[in-house]
Amino acid sequence: MNKSEFLRAWKGFWQLADPKIWVASTVPMFVAAAYAYGKTGEFNFLWFVISLIGIYFIEIGKNAVNEFIDYKSGVDTFVTPDKRTPFSGGKKTIVEGKLTVEETILIAIITMLAACIIGLVIVIFREPLVLIVGLLGVLMSIFYSLPPFKFSYNGLGEIAVGVTFGPLIVMGMYLVMTHRVSIDVLLISLPIGFLITNVLWINQYPDYEADLKGHKYNLLVRIGKEKGVKVYAALYGAAYLSFIVIAVVTKNLLWLLSFITIPLAVQSVNIARKYYDNIPQLVKANANTVKIYQITGIMMILASLLSKTKF
Repeated sequence: MNKSEFLRAWKGFWQLADPKIWVASTVPMFVAAAYAYGKTGEFNFLWFVISLIGIYFIEIGKNAVNEFIDYKSGVDTFVTPDKRTPFSGGKKTIVEGKLTVEETILIAIITMLAACIIGLVIVIFREPLVLIVGLLGVLMSIFYSLPPFKFSYNGLGEIAVGVTFGPLIVMGMYLVMTHRVSIDVLLISLPIGFLITNVLWINQYPDYEADLKGHKYNLLVRIGKEKGVKVYAALYGAAYLSFIVIAVVTKNLLWLLSFITIPLAVQSVNIARKYYDNIPQLVKANANTVKIYQITGIMMILASLLSKTKF
C-alpha cells in the first residue's frame, strides 16, 4: 500500500468510525459511572477509561459490519441524492470509494477482536460478571446486520439498539464501577434506551425507500412512515414516564430535570407528523432528537451525581 492508498484508507477509517456518533454509547457510560459515584462516592478512573475504549471498539466494529452488509444488499447504493442527510445513508465509505469491502471487513474483525480482548482484561482483573454483559453486547452488535439473525433487516434492530445502549451498557458500566447491580440501575437505563431508539427511528425515515428496495425490513418499513410517527411520539412518552418512575423509586426529584427537553420533543413530533415524507424539512426533527438525547444525558449525569440528595 503506497502513501496515497494509506491516506485514503486512514481517512476512510475515521469516516467509518465516526467519533461524533459515539455520544450514543458515551451517554449511558457516563450516566452509569456518575450514578455509581453518587451512590458509593468512589470512581475508578482506570477501569472507566478501559471500559470506554472497549465500547468504542465495539461501536467501530458494528459500524464496519453494518457498512459492508448494507453495501452488499444495495441499501446504501439505493439512497438517492435528495434523501442523503448527515443522519442517514450509512457512513458512505464504500459508496464514496474511501474504503473497499475487504478493508471494511478487516476493520470489523480487528476492532471486534480488540473489544473482546479488552473485555477479557476487565473480566479477569476487575469483574467476572462483565463477561455476560460483554458477550451479549458483542453478539448484538455483530448480529445487528449479519446473518443468521440480521436484526436490522428483520424488524428487531430497534429493540436491539434500545437494549444494548440502555440496560446492557448502563448495567455493564455500573457493574465495573461497583461490582454489583440493582433494580434502580435498570430503571435509569430505560429512558436512555427509549431515547436512543428514537434517534435510530427518526433517522430511518430518509432511508425508507432504499431500505424497502434493499429488503431491509426494519420496523419503520414494516408499519409505514405515517404510523411510524405514532411510535416516535410513544417512545418519547415512555422515556418521560420512566423518569417519573425513577424519581418515585429513588425519592429524588432531580431526575425530572430531563423534562426541560419536553418542548423540544413536542416540536420534533409535530415536525415529523407534518413532514414525514419531506426529508429536507424533516431533518430538523432528526437534529432535535439527537439534541434531546444529549441534553437528557447531561441532566441524568447531574441527577446521578446528586443521587444522595433527596428533594
